Amino acid sequence: MTTVKVRAPAKVNLTLHITGQRDDGFHEIDSLVAFGPVYDALTFRHAEGLTLGVDGPEAEGVPTDHRNLVLQMAERYARGRGAQITLTKNLPSAAGIGGGSADAAATFRGLRHLWASAAAAADPLPAELPPMETLGADIPMCLLSSGQRARGIGARLDYVELPDLPAVLVNPRVAVPTPEVFRRLVHRDNPPMAETLPDFSGPAELIAWLGAQRNDLEAPARGIAPVIDRVLDALAATKDCALARMSGSGATCFGLYATQGAADAAATRIAADHPGWWVAGGVLGSWLDHAQPRFS
Repeated sequence: MTTVKVRAPAKVNLTLHITGQRDDGFHEIDSLVAFGPVYDALTFRHAEGLTLGVDGPEAEGVPTDHRNLVLQMAERYARGRGAQITLTKNLPSAAGIGGGSADAAATFRGLRHLWASAAAAADPLPAELPPMETLGADIPMCLLSSGQRARGIGARLDYVELPDLPAVLVNPRVAVPTPEVFRRLVHRDNPPMAETLPDFSGPAELIAWLGAQRNDLEAPARGIAPVIDRVLDALAATKDCALARMSGSGATCFGLYATQGAADAAATRIAADHPGWWVAGGVLGSWLDHAQPRFS
């Protein structure tokens, strides 16, 4: 039986400027996005109908029915085809690192690969796809899993060449509801990033520039979950941490370092000091090659 495996790398908002709100309620953003070496994994096999099973260390509470974006994405493009889908959850849910959107994007990549392997050329997936952001605003950027600048509601994407960023990701295992974060946002018309981004020759230059940027959702998220303050303080206290910031709508935060050795040491220390927290270290950047579907 043909099996397709796909990784869904974590999405990290290095910056997140909220620049407006549309009449339909969607918020306008200007965000620099990178992806990390930690990921959910999805497996696809031919089957009658569509089914979803969930396992992995972060599987508890993850729905296996139509509330899950994986099934919603699969149903959107199935056109009578079926698949048995297994989602291995390694990323915490509702964490601000795009877990659900990354899973949905990986579902599209994986099913396209699976169905193309057996589908006749007369039954290809449509060339023109409905807007994926109707399922989740982060899904378009998660399709590429590479450095990008996301504007509009997240679907206006420009590739950005980013140097590898040694980093630590930390989540205190507190879910922060994104709608509530936006509800508490005081100003919705904040300045965007500069129209033209600098050329970043290395991590030090990028980190220095990031220090002058923002995550406009950090303050309201901290009001909902004060433990985010503790996470940011713990990251900032590690040796050689050059920047500590929250990703997305929280509660995952990241610390950036000049070297991978410093990031590894920081991850070890935080994991030891806070055994109940989710901690992952590695390089932020482009993970497109690692996110490509593979047959097995």
